[in-house]
Amino acid sequence: MTTENIRNFSIVAHIDHGKSTLADRFLQITHAVSQRQFRDQILDSMDLERERGITIKASAVTMNYKADGRDYMLNLIDTPGHVDFHYEVSRAMTACEGALLVVDATQGVEAQTVANAYLAIENGLEIIPVINKIDLPAAQPDVVAEEIEHVLGINKNECFNISAKSGIGVEELLDAIVTLLPPPQGNIDQPAAALVFDSHYDEYRGVICYVRIFDGTLETNQKIRMLGANRSYQITELGKFTPEMKKVSRLTSGEVGYVIANIRRLTDITIGDTITDQLHPTPSPLPGYKPPTQMVFSDFYPASTTEFNKLRLAFEKLQLNDASFTFIPQSSPALGFGFRCGFLGLLHMEIVQERLERENDIAVVQTAPTVSYEIVTTAGETLRIDSPSQLPDVTEIDQWREPFVRLEILIPTESIGPVMELADHRRCKLIKSDYISTTRVMLEFKAPLAEIVYDFYDVLKGISRGYATMDYDFLGFESSNLVKIDILINKVPVDALSLIVHRENSEARGRKLLIRLRRAIPRHQFEIPLQVAIGGKIIARENIKAFRKDVTAKLYGGDVTRKMKVLKRQKEGKRRLKAVGNVQVPQEAFMSILDNRE
Repeated sequence: MTTENIRNFSIVAHIDHGKSTLADRFLQITHAVSQRQFRDQILDSMDLERERGITIKASAVTMNYKADGRDYMLNLIDTPGHVDFHYEVSRAMTACEGALLVVDATQGVEAQTVANAYLAIENGLEIIPVINKIDLPAAQPDVVAEEIEHVLGINKNECFNISAKSGIGVEELLDAIVTLLPPPQGNIDQPAAALVFDSHYDEYRGVICYVRIFDGTLETNQKIRMLGANRSYQITELGKFTPEMKKVSRLTSGEVGYVIANIRRLTDITIGDTITDQLHPTPSPLPGYKPPTQMVFSDFYPASTTEFNKLRLAFEKLQLNDASFTFIPQSSPALGFGFRCGFLGLLHMEIVQERLERENDIAVVQTAPTVSYEIVTTAGETLRIDSPSQLPDVTEIDQWREPFVRLEILIPTESIGPVMELADHRRCKLIKSDYISTTRVMLEFKAPLAEIVYDFYDVLKGISRGYATMDYDFLGFESSNLVKIDILINKVPVDALSLIVHRENSEARGRKLLIRLRRAIPRHQFEIPLQVAIGGKIIARENIKAFRKDVTAKLYGGDVTRKMKVLKRQKEGKRRLKAVGNVQVPQEAFMSILDNRE
């Protein structure tokens, strides 16, 4: 098939606006799946996606469609809608020439709608605006079309009104994809150049690479070279997703499919690498992907110390399938050997933990999430700090820098007061406000990431009665008045409990942590002092009382000095035990006190 008859496009939208349902209708109309094989959310293959009702991984599918008497090949990439999987969306767009921007007719333009629209424009994609769910009683397609024109600058008359669930207007949309979206640009006679935009690991066939062919042709048994890894392989299988994996003998310019080349080592594949012919390589690699910036960090430890190697192998497989996830070895006196992991957000972290436990049958212990900071030393060196334990001595620190984001919040107008109060409490500064309709307003803030990354979204949803949506973009690191809080248990600092907080909140945060700690650690045979220190100064203290045995129970009658002698001996014994005794912090207690939220 010539490139003139190929259309590569993705579906992007805010979460729960109907992307996966629209993909289902496309598959039914093009007869890519039979009625017997069909099920809702057919492209969401992970159990986790189906249970939560969200798309986590971008998935590709090839469909055949007939229009104007011509056969067309439609390559669809369904993408996630949650802000944490923004990187998945950007990768999918690189493999496409067009995008369907889906907007819910009852909810209108949301924060992630705006973010995805701008991402599509940056990638030079042709956008088709689609207003979905027009069959619902609360649908306002005309109002939503006005919002699209006002916020995104797309002509309201260009919007397609559909109902993905009932199928209204979906065939007209397929015709529009064929007529309005451009065909891929590529030369079949040029040396092969294919972009790896995703991959996953199969126990029997090795690494399966998802590719978009930009130039040339790939064929079975062809010798290929990975330009980034500088390694050579022989293709054992080529295919397309229909949506099941279907073997083909060749993939040509403009097509999307998969490549299996007996790649056994997980480290040999990098998302964004270029595949080319071994004998006639392309002169320059394709533009890859900008490495994602991890925003949230957390330590993962195996519940059983014997599963450390199993955990490392599981992380390698996950990283192959999720390029935005990183991990490095880490050790803790309390939890043993584990890994320091980086994530794009809290939902991303939660999904990785669930995938670990489900797909690899590993029980993990996870510490509370933290964000990354920068430290400028007195020598002028800039250090990136992901954990308080990495901090240099306080005398060597010239400047603290914390990450700031541009935070966009879309809310009903009646929620402005409570949201402004919440933002002020979390050190957010209002940049601008924009009324996108008479009932909804978009507020833009400059916010410290540490203040919004934990429970900010939950609180925001609560005070707006569930109507608020938010999106954020990383701005950079800026100077801030931060301090490190040290927790001393029995006068010994515990690195794993250290925190980096704003100086204004340090004392209140430290006292709350001590109270949780006092409740969590069981009583010992000696009194345990719990202290909070900033630098060398103790700012708060709590005590865990010792067990007291009634050593005078056997004494009755006689002189009172007999009792005094026994009590004095007990007191001296407690003092000696306190000097040499170790405080046993149970794992459950350790996890409960690591909850840094207010």
